[in-house]
Parts: sequence; C-alpha cells; structure tokens
Amino acid sequence: MRLIMIGAGGYGRTAADLARQSGRYDQIAFLDDHSQDSDVLGGCASFQAFADGNTEMYPAFGNNELRLSWLDKLEQAHIPVMTLVHPTAYVSPTAKVEPGTIILPHAVVNTACTVSRGCIVNCGAIVDHGCWLEEGVHVCLGAIVKAENRISKGMKIEAGAVVENRAFPL
Repeated sequence: MRLIMIGAGGYGRTAADLARQSGRYDQIAFLDDHSQDSDVLGGCASFQAFADGNTEMYPAFGNNELRLSWLDKLEQAHIPVMTLVHPTAYVSPTAKVEPGTIILPHAVVNTACTVSRGCIVNCGAIVDHGCWLEEGVHVCLGAIVKAENRISKGMKIEAGAVVENRAFPL
C-alpha cells in the first residue's frame, strides 16, 4: 500500500515517520506546494491524480482548520484516509477513534473517549476518561485533558496545558 502525505513540512515529516514505523506502507511520498524534496511528487492540488485502490492519503497540516478542509476534499473524492496509533500509545478498547486521526508515541486515550476525525493527540498527551474531542482538535505535547470534557471543533490545547475536570462540560 502507498501513502501520500499532503504537506511535507514538520508535521508531515513526523506523520510520515510514524507511518513508516507502522510497517503498513510500501511507499510514502508527499504532495506539497513549497517543497522541491525528492520525495515530493507534485503540488497539493494534484492529489486526485494519485488516487487508486492501493493508496491512502493524509492531510498533514498542523493548522486544524486546513487539515479538516483537506479531509473533506479527500472524503468527497472517495480517497481512503490514514488513521494511525503509535504502538507505545494507550487507547482504551472502549474509546472511539475516527478516521484521519493520529495518536503519537506515549499518548493516552482513556476509557469511553471519542476522538473525532482529523484529531492529533501528540506525544505524551493524556485524554482522560469520558472526554470527547470534536473534529480537528490538537492536544499538544504533554497536555492533559482531565475527565469528562468536550473539546470544541478545531481547538488546540497547548503543550503542557492542563484542562481541569469538566472545564468544558459534555
């Protein structure tokens, strides 16, 4: 299977590294409007030219709104979207992780959580029991979302931040 990352910046390279570690992909390449690196196959707008039955894509943008916009484009074009959970992350079997989400090393998604499409749960972040991350949320490095919070669409919880229990009630 081939993976096309849309975006070859820092987050794109991080997501590609995680995808390589998964062992799921024979080839990982990029589409990017500003990079001339050898693994960049073209600009972002050319994504449909690479769609086939053996390719997944992922919009690797740290900008939450842009990532969600690209997820919409990919889904409308019926292109499968990558979802990855690093093997050192803990995701409860009772948690729901939607497409287009990446959960990075040493992150925790605890009991009865919903992680909606297009979220990033970054290295060492903790999402405690009963939380709901709406679409496009980014829980940054080492941030903690304590129990029973509903984090709004596109919100960014900064590195090291602690969101107290029920600060954003369900």
